[in-house]
Amino acid sequence: MTNISRRTFLAATGAALVLPAIPAFAQAALKEAPALAEAVAAGTIPPLAERLPLNPMVVQPFESVGKYGGDLRAALVGGGSLNMMHRYQGYEPLVRYTPDFGGVIPNVAESFEANADATAYTFKLREGHKWSDGTPFTTDDVMFFYEDILLNEELAQSPPTPLRSVDGSTATFEKVDALTFRIVFNQPNGLLPLRLAWANDDRTTRTPRHYLEQFHIKYNPDANKLATDQGLTGWVQLFQIKSGIAVDGEIFKNKDMPTLFGWTVTQPIGESAEFSISERNPYYFKVDTDGNQLPYIDRISYAVAADNEVLLLKALQGEIDLLDQWICTPANRAVLYDGQETGQYGFYTTTSTEPNEMVFQLNLTHPDPIKRALYQNKDFRAALSHSIDRQAVIDTIFIGQGAPAQPSVRPEDPLYNEQLATQFTAYDTAKANELLDTIIPNKDGEGIRLYENGQRVSIIFEIDQVRQTFVDSFQLVLPMLRAVGIDAQMRTMDRSLWEVRVRQGGEYDATVHKFGGNGGIVAILDPRYFFPNTTEAMYAKGWQIWYNDKNSVDAVEPPEATKRQFEAYNELRQSSDPALQNELMAEILQIAADEFYVFGITLPLDGYGILANRLKNVQPVMPNSWGYPTPAPTNPEQYYIS
Repeated sequence: MTNISRRTFLAATGAALVLPAIPAFAQAALKEAPALAEAVAAGTIPPLAERLPLNPMVVQPFESVGKYGGDLRAALVGGGSLNMMHRYQGYEPLVRYTPDFGGVIPNVAESFEANADATAYTFKLREGHKWSDGTPFTTDDVMFFYEDILLNEELAQSPPTPLRSVDGSTATFEKVDALTFRIVFNQPNGLLPLRLAWANDDRTTRTPRHYLEQFHIKYNPDANKLATDQGLTGWVQLFQIKSGIAVDGEIFKNKDMPTLFGWTVTQPIGESAEFSISERNPYYFKVDTDGNQLPYIDRISYAVAADNEVLLLKALQGEIDLLDQWICTPANRAVLYDGQETGQYGFYTTTSTEPNEMVFQLNLTHPDPIKRALYQNKDFRAALSHSIDRQAVIDTIFIGQGAPAQPSVRPEDPLYNEQLATQFTAYDTAKANELLDTIIPNKDGEGIRLYENGQRVSIIFEIDQVRQTFVDSFQLVLPMLRAVGIDAQMRTMDRSLWEVRVRQGGEYDATVHKFGGNGGIVAILDPRYFFPNTTEAMYAKGWQIWYNDKNSVDAVEPPEATKRQFEAYNELRQSSDPALQNELMAEILQIAADEFYVFGITLPLDGYGILANRLKNVQPVMPNSWGYPTPAPTNPEQYYIS
């Protein structure tokens, strides 16, 4: 497990936090990739000194200064896994996590500071920083995001988590000058720096004003016609498609949009059935310690695999350089180990920040009142939990590694709650049937329990088909649930459909997932399974909407215990007292134990990824988390091909 240090957390919530900029390089010391030097000589791009910020960000190579050239061979599974591209090339927020997940440092921002009560943060951008098309990146781009996207009623979306105060109000952005702006809250927000660094939370660095204005009705009166000429409903749909703001990962489908990323998409998914290609950004704002402009690697080529079996074959054939998703399961460890010599790869270790390998989530705010009432019954959830033989799943799917546990904080963490971790984990079909007989006693001729209206008690678990561990586990779990009279089914689907139906929708019965925080500040930043604070809490969409926007038509008022968790978390978000933070988080976890929202199989052990022998400067151990997001904070821009 990897935790962000308490000292870092306190620094982020304390007064006048100033992270100093790194001294600027002498222009004569700067160097660039040979292909870019040729482009300069040909007059197609400006000299390097005119492309870099005056004070570029300096990245310390992990092992050694690298060399230029080559392709980083990554992979996607189907069309719905574009979020993976954030992990390799799209993690460029204002501030970012350090490689060890130990704190935050400036990134796109050259520096930032907070006032004494953490209600105002001042960010200074890098002078001379440019988008990938050479246009200056300034506070005008940040203000465009704030004024014309975040506050636009037609484009209205819930403000990103970092930009909301405890009372639900949205932060105010204030332009100071071309390189300086402030984010101001009406209540303390001590978690802002840590939240801005979280995976996909900071959108301020992704909206090039000079490009997106042409699709915005405020700046282009013909934007609606521009949209309808393309068969779209109007400018809002066009803007969402071009900007990628509506759906995570969509930003990588538009090769025309300038970015601040190390590589920019030149062949989006869809243009080729086999590969998506991203090429070096000549205006990228980072250099190594010798003054070499990054990235070292020319291109990232994402092989688009139809399914996990195809991807596994590619890995065994030596066609993948770096990967810890999809195929790096316990079941595949032996075959991947045996294939090292042929595939010319080794392994790296991923340390888990997740609270469980498989979190079962019934839709507690289901639109069907009969299902909603049943799913909200704690005894029903406890009965389902008792019906699962966790040890059998662990032995078969996880190769005997692990022990039965609910989604929880790890035992070695000060926030550990034994009740939360261990309750209802015993495989006890007699107890399960006893509970179910009290709630839904009637059965049909096949032993399946019936609602009072005579319909079968059927639960369809909708899952992303590329999560092979989930698919394999359900082969064991579904018969266990049916054995106690529940018509449990699994419906697999492409990730893109799962995103629409489950992450964005609300009419599913149930799902499973695994990400979140399992201790310390990671649990505080991502407590999704301990109470429903974000859309990631797929067991209580209506409640989390109520928490974030009580006026939404989709908001569902939660029970009093959940409301108290919301109150406690709001208090925590405003506090800089570690004792009080621990006290409040402990209360939240105790309520989670009492309410028993979700259930699981086992706490995760260390995972693994495959690493091509030819790829250098990759850490042998790194945290495994979407929030981190693995491997982005280890700086893929300093990876190189030997």
